[in-house]
Amino acid sequence: MNLAVNTDRLVAELNALAAISDCPEPPPAVTRIVFTPTDRRARDYLAGLYRAAGLAVRVDAIGNVFARWEGSDPSAAVVGTGSHCDALPHAGMYDGTVGVLGGLEAIRTLKAAGFKPRRSIELVMITSEEPTRFGLGCLGSRAMVGALGDVSRLIDDAGDSLEVVRQRAGFTGSLESTKLPPGYHHAWVELHIEQGPELEAKGLPIGVVTGIAAPLQAELTVHGEGGHAGAVLMPRRHDALNAAAEMIGAIERLATTSPSPDLVATVGRLDVHPGAANSIPSRVKFSLDLRDIDGANRDRVFASIEQELTVIANRRDVSWVKSINNADPPAPADPLVISAIESACQELGHAYQSMPSRAYHDSLFMARIAPMGMIFIPCRAGVSHRPDEYSSPEQLTVGVEVLAQTLANLSA
Repeated sequence: MNLAVNTDRLVAELNALAAISDCPEPPPAVTRIVFTPTDRRARDYLAGLYRAAGLAVRVDAIGNVFARWEGSDPSAAVVGTGSHCDALPHAGMYDGTVGVLGGLEAIRTLKAAGFKPRRSIELVMITSEEPTRFGLGCLGSRAMVGALGDVSRLIDDAGDSLEVVRQRAGFTGSLESTKLPPGYHHAWVELHIEQGPELEAKGLPIGVVTGIAAPLQAELTVHGEGGHAGAVLMPRRHDALNAAAEMIGAIERLATTSPSPDLVATVGRLDVHPGAANSIPSRVKFSLDLRDIDGANRDRVFASIEQELTVIANRRDVSWVKSINNADPPAPADPLVISAIESACQELGHAYQSMPSRAYHDSLFMARIAPMGMIFIPCRAGVSHRPDEYSSPEQLTVGVEVLAQTLANLSA
């Protein structure tokens, strides 16, 4: 096939989507939080593009948008692709959107080349991969695989529940109806920027993902004893913030000395009570994001963290408690999809390397119901979740070519 990607059109659509944003700064800075009016405008824009491309569009009860190119055998299990379009505050314009708009461009490219799929190809814009609003990521993919769990715990900063917010946004119906039936997919493949520096450093255009790391995400709370900053002498203090600071340092040390080079630990939020300059902190909450390709090692390191935090708490005469938001297992990519991606690269003459995904994606959950794989393209300096996130038109073109050929390989 002659795969002629319309890169100018893809870049124009990426820019148009980036302009649908609540960020106070102009694009490429993007903020697009799930179920806001801005999120709805982005969804409407994408759905219009899908329909213009001749795809049949449906939307489920959590807002996942399915765009289907019917194959010659409609009864056959489908080949799925897609990603997300929500963006955390002050983010970039390529994370997720390359998989959504790149997936659309791959389908257009196959159509223009005269390809006729036997299996239907379905592009999915998946709801809320980012955990920005409800503290739990991959809401749409969790729902599709039946792993959403008890949604009553999902409350946003305004005190509104997921149920209230989604229905207010116009997505009604039972969440149970979003679960896809067994055998729905023949395969699932997601195109994404690497969000790391490895491909660029090696001058390679494509990464073939071998597996996806998964986070254990928790909130840790330290309880100490407050008091007047001038009246309580140092030997009598039970300062929750000083204890938390030592705990955070211990987390970094344990992560750095882990036997797995892929293990990473991040403390990204800190809430100090009462938060006054002349008051000893009595309570501190902080987040922990701990992830690894090796799930057993991640869990062993977390157990070590718990032991170390208890030692620190006892020595400082404070207490601590944990609340685990999620601890999802990592997911290996399937040989079927890996082979299809590698074959596509070879057919097109694009160099590639095998590599893990240290960031997690909706494909982590899609792997529970489908043979899964991912295609990475480079991003400048490995930067992501920032406005200067960037992949060049040339890198986008290669990614879409490989995705298109992979979809052809899997859907024939």
